Amino acid sequence: MTMLIEFRVKNFRSIRDEMVFSMVATKDATLRETNTMPSGLKSVPHILRGAALHGANASGKTNFVRAIHYMRSVVVEYAIKAPGQPFSVQPFRLNAETNEQPSEFEVTFLLDGVRHQYGFSMTRQRIVQEYLLVYKTLKPQTWFERQYDAETNQYQFHFGTGLKGPKNTWEQATRPDSLLLSSAVQLNSEALRPIYDWFDTHLIIINNIRPKDPLLSIKTLKQESTRQEVCTFLKAADISISDILIDTQKATKMALVFNPENKSVEVKDEEEENEKLLFLHKTDHGQAVLEAQDESQGTMKLLYLSVRIFDILGKGLTLLVDELDNSLHPLLVKELVQLFHQNHTNTGGAQLIFTTHNTSLMDHDLFRRDQIWFVEKDIDQASCLVPLSEFAPRKNEALERGYLNGRYGGVPFLGDLSGVIAHGPA
Repeated sequence: MTMLIEFRVKNFRSIRDEMVFSMVATKDATLRETNTMPSGLKSVPHILRGAALHGANASGKTNFVRAIHYMRSVVVEYAIKAPGQPFSVQPFRLNAETNEQPSEFEVTFLLDGVRHQYGFSMTRQRIVQEYLLVYKTLKPQTWFERQYDAETNQYQFHFGTGLKGPKNTWEQATRPDSLLLSSAVQLNSEALRPIYDWFDTHLIIINNIRPKDPLLSIKTLKQESTRQEVCTFLKAADISISDILIDTQKATKMALVFNPENKSVEVKDEEEENEKLLFLHKTDHGQAVLEAQDESQGTMKLLYLSVRIFDILGKGLTLLVDELDNSLHPLLVKELVQLFHQNHTNTGGAQLIFTTHNTSLMDHDLFRRDQIWFVEKDIDQASCLVPLSEFAPRKNEALERGYLNGRYGGVPFLGDLSGVIAHGPA
């Protein structure tokens, strides 16, 4: 079983001070059988299946998701970037000191029953520090640590005995603007491959940078069992789609082909297949087939989400969604959350973490108090993250009303908006 335990970030976009997000369940026994999973670790007995982040507009909720997304992209995508190309990391800009300091990222996760703690700090020019701790016992093993010395302009590498492989080769292959983890995996490190794979395949992020992928949905819906499952789910969600069809059409395109014998370029016609989704609607008086652009935005979002979610639930992946409730009815959002909280649907130990403005989700029957978080900005416009459990609310406290009244923070402080709107020409 693979589970996210904790994420830390510092000096990234609107996040100035270290922000700590934890999926560790408190000792509260409320909804433990449904909303938590046993970890098998003495230090962390139970892990949460889900968490919701609330906050005002521009509070930093999206930047929280972007931070995890950016860490993932540095591990997976920047591994093949051109040497010398600067990182796109953005530190906190409203302070001259932090603008010159490294941005820091760290994630702790459970992998095959073993706790792993991996992190790095970076500037736009280089990786400043990188480390991996593995907790095969209560005392962590340092598998590797890498630190940049500004005085000597050199890196110091330390490898622990727990990490097996050609360490000297990995050290020499790691550039200042690349991660040792990514470099070693490119050189076929079997020991570090599972850590890399956690970022690559076990951490699923849906936001405006990494949006829904229609091509992936088409590929998944080609599987008959998945297609039937999605259709059944859509019908249960009161979406009037009877069936989903995949229309394949052949098209001809021109391609330039280089001939090495006479060093000429030829223009040839190549045939390719284009696929798109079609949706069958049936009533007692007839039927119609509609294309994706004819469906509502909410229907298409629910379709793409359901296709991914069924795969995520079965494989036990971790899903992060920015603004899950956008274009979806509150009752539908609750049903999606329940899919992760119910043992018979979440068979793989999957996790759902999302940002939302939907205060009706602050339901005692849906979330534990340690599953609800608030994001707000301090006096210096820096984003802060606070769990609801820190406010120690009573078990039957009206959480939605308390939040809207500003008891827990994370709400906008509104002035007289009507007073700033011009009432016609003078």
